[in-house]
Amino acid sequence: MTTDTRRRVKLYALNAERQWDDRGTGHVSSTYVDRLKGISLLVRAESDGSLLLESKIQPDTAYQKQQDTLIVWSEGDNFDLALSFQEKAGCDEIWEKICQVQGKDPSVEITQDIVEESEDERFEDMSDTAPPIELPPCELSRLEDISETIQSCLSTPLRKEKLSMALESESYIKKLLNLFNVCEDLDNTEGLHHLFEIFKNIFLLNKNALFEIMFADDTIFDVVGCLEYDPSVAQPKKHRQYLKQLARFREAVPIKNQDVLAKIHQTFRVQYIQDIILPTPSVFVEDNMLNTLSSFIFFNKVEIVTMIQDDERFLLDVFAVLTDPATCDAKRRDTVLFLKEFCNYAQNLQPQGKDSFYKTLTCLGILQALELTLVMNDKKTKSASIDILTAIVEFSPLVVRNYTLNQANRPEGERMLLNIAIEQMLNDSEPELGIAVQLMGIVKILLEPENMLTEKGDFLNFFYKYSVQTLVAPLMLNTMGDRPQNEDYQTAQLLGIVLDILSFCVEHHSYHIKNFLLQKDLLKRILVLMKSTHTFLVLGALRLLRKIIALKDEFYNRHIVKCNLFAPVVDAFIRNNGRYNLLESAILELFEFIKLEDIRTLCVYFVENFSKIFDEIEYVQTFKYLKNRYDQYQDRLKDRDKMENRTDGGGRFRRDQRQMEEEEEMWFNEEDDFTEEIDTYNNVMKSVSEKNGPQTQNQQKSSPPHSTSPHSGLLGNLSSTASATATSASSGAPVASGSSSPEAISADEQTQAAVHLAAAANIALQHHQQQQQQQQNPFQQQTQPEIAELQQQLSSVEAPQSQELELSQSAAASASPPSSSSSLEASTSSSSASSSSSSSSSSPPGSSAAASLCDSATVAAVAASQFLSTIATAMAASVTAAAATTSSPSLSPAPAVSSPDIENADAQLPPSDDANSPVSGEQDANSTETASSDADKATAKKGLVDYESDSGEDDYEEDEDSEGPQAQKRARLA
Repeated sequence: MTTDTRRRVKLYALNAERQWDDRGTGHVSSTYVDRLKGISLLVRAESDGSLLLESKIQPDTAYQKQQDTLIVWSEGDNFDLALSFQEKAGCDEIWEKICQVQGKDPSVEITQDIVEESEDERFEDMSDTAPPIELPPCELSRLEDISETIQSCLSTPLRKEKLSMALESESYIKKLLNLFNVCEDLDNTEGLHHLFEIFKNIFLLNKNALFEIMFADDTIFDVVGCLEYDPSVAQPKKHRQYLKQLARFREAVPIKNQDVLAKIHQTFRVQYIQDIILPTPSVFVEDNMLNTLSSFIFFNKVEIVTMIQDDERFLLDVFAVLTDPATCDAKRRDTVLFLKEFCNYAQNLQPQGKDSFYKTLTCLGILQALELTLVMNDKKTKSASIDILTAIVEFSPLVVRNYTLNQANRPEGERMLLNIAIEQMLNDSEPELGIAVQLMGIVKILLEPENMLTEKGDFLNFFYKYSVQTLVAPLMLNTMGDRPQNEDYQTAQLLGIVLDILSFCVEHHSYHIKNFLLQKDLLKRILVLMKSTHTFLVLGALRLLRKIIALKDEFYNRHIVKCNLFAPVVDAFIRNNGRYNLLESAILELFEFIKLEDIRTLCVYFVENFSKIFDEIEYVQTFKYLKNRYDQYQDRLKDRDKMENRTDGGGRFRRDQRQMEEEEEMWFNEEDDFTEEIDTYNNVMKSVSEKNGPQTQNQQKSSPPHSTSPHSGLLGNLSSTASATATSASSGAPVASGSSSPEAISADEQTQAAVHLAAAANIALQHHQQQQQQQQNPFQQQTQPEIAELQQQLSSVEAPQSQELELSQSAAASASPPSSSSSLEASTSSSSASSSSSSSSSSPPGSSAAASLCDSATVAAVAASQFLSTIATAMAASVTAAAATTSSPSLSPAPAVSSPDIENADAQLPPSDDANSPVSGEQDANSTETASSDADKATAKKGLVDYESDSGEDDYEEDEDSEGPQAQKRARLA
């Protein structure tokens, strides 16, 4: 439906009160209508697209153009219509079309020399301007005058109107029929010829009132008799004999309603007059003369359908006879023929009436009855059943789909309506396959997705599960080998119909048909038909392949390549041997489509397998272009490989994709180190418990390794750092040294010592935390012997390096300024510096590799020693503060404690209220931090010098980069 505002109109109709009724708003178009056999004006509703007007442009109808946007005309008797256009351009366009049909100049305002007036005004004008027509007396001798008078009145619509009124008012038609009987009794041939001309012209008056008189039961046969004596025919026709004797009215079920019977007889006879007796209307003059006669038949049929549909008892009897197994074939045939005619009459109903009509038939069981009649051997019964099914499917395919879906639960032995239709299509024995073609149309309508609503998925699933196997059965049977098994013309035609339906499915059912084609390998079987001797069948198989390629579905393309499905097409092209025919053109067009759409998969497949066959073809450039495209594809692949090789050889680092990311590997190693840290801690706690006795064990129970206190968490992180470093050093020792030397063993022992130190420091901090919580407790001094014992243990662990520590202490004492802190804090700083010095200078000659391997362990030992000493200092200060509290309660017992190597340690320990304590703590922290940082630098430098690769280049220089993996790991650990 067009959305052009130029064609937007309002349709008006003049009612009985001479008022214009608005029939709706829509869009008007002028097109040829087969049913009306002429150019017609069509108005479709703007809202739902329904047909508001279908009016044939009559050559003698007076159309009038008013006010540039209005067209008015009369449709039949006293039925005036008007189209009001939204735009003048649309009105001019339709007006030109009307004038073109009537042969008039579009510049005129009215197409006929008549003014549209009301019926009363028309009669007044007739009486005023001209006397009414006086017909000659109805006598035998005046028949010629009567014929001439009627003939002269056909020239203008006004005189036709006057003549109609004269014939109707004076009962002139019945008088003429009496003269016919007289002439026939007297064998007056001349009078009979005059009567033929008279009644033929009366029909051309096109007046419904005159038809009612002539088609009455007592007059219709006499009218038919008058029309038998055509002057142009030597012998009169015997139409009355046919209507009375040869035409028999058969009642499959007796019709008790006499009005229905009368209408049926009348309609049949009038239809016979229109189709057989009256001359065929001329294209130029008489094509509109009998439209009222057609309307008369039309309304009769509508009335018949309505009356039968209202008679429920009659329809129940009809379907009872149709479905009764005891009904004979002749009676069932008559019943089916009656239903066929019944459905034909229903085509004249409006859409609402049709919907009600087919719902009534469906409720009565028309589809169940068709299952019985479609399989009958009687050709008339089968043909009529197909006509009924076609009428139902064309109007409402939804009804048939729903009925078919309800059959899915039937037992296996019972056949379904859709399968019955497919079987009858495949078993059609007629040479022209009329039944097969008609049933193919029914199947296509049912499979059309565009007219499906909610039942689309269910119906397609049903079809591909229960029915498609029946459809392709003859195809599968005939293509079992590499050539068609049966080549007779009848089978080839049926296979052509199957290919037509499959092509329809490929075009409209993307998912379901794809699965079916690939599961059954059906495409390969179809292309076997390319070797058929029937060209139309070869073209059918090629057409299906062409529709598949047109989808540009890579799934189909890969299937074609995998199964080498272009081979049958190329073989057919070779067998055609260059003949210029439809087959060659179709094959060339297929490859031309591949070229235009640039389907790479098929292009590569074709060139690699068949290009040599087509190299000599030069009358089309398709194959050369495909070869060039293939070369371009290959060049691109080579260029891509070169770029990849150049990137690999350019010296830029390329990570092996198979290797795990270094950061991820470090992450997992950290998890493993954490596990090892717990094990190491447990071992150290066990050894400490053995030395300290049950009291330490109780404290161990009260202080778990993963304490939630800030101090425990801080030292826990340090301990994990030492453990991870020690683990990596111990695991890397064999790789660096190449053998299990004594130096490697010594490095391993030092690593374990560092771990013990870290664990011992952790324990000391836990004791210190408990001490702070129990400052007012008289038992607080009991913790000092335990700390002293831990210090003694630390000394015993570092016994192998005691000499180097003493030297380092003296060097660190000379390098750092004196501190104002206590002697214990000074010794702590000296111990830290000596520990770091020992890591760089205590290695004996020949053991540089072992000393390098334990560098990280030494760092951990230094940190542990520093923390242990700091805690001892804090505890000593705590004891002094407690003693001072006894004499001066206003002072706070908790001085500030600083941690040299770990940031934010000051925030983790309790603050001090003593004014001197922060200064002293800050100075101690600075001195300790300086010594520790120097030791760390020395240790790092030592590692960088000793760890070298076989090439002599430093492999670990990147460790100093702040963005390296080790730096990231240190950041995460911090």
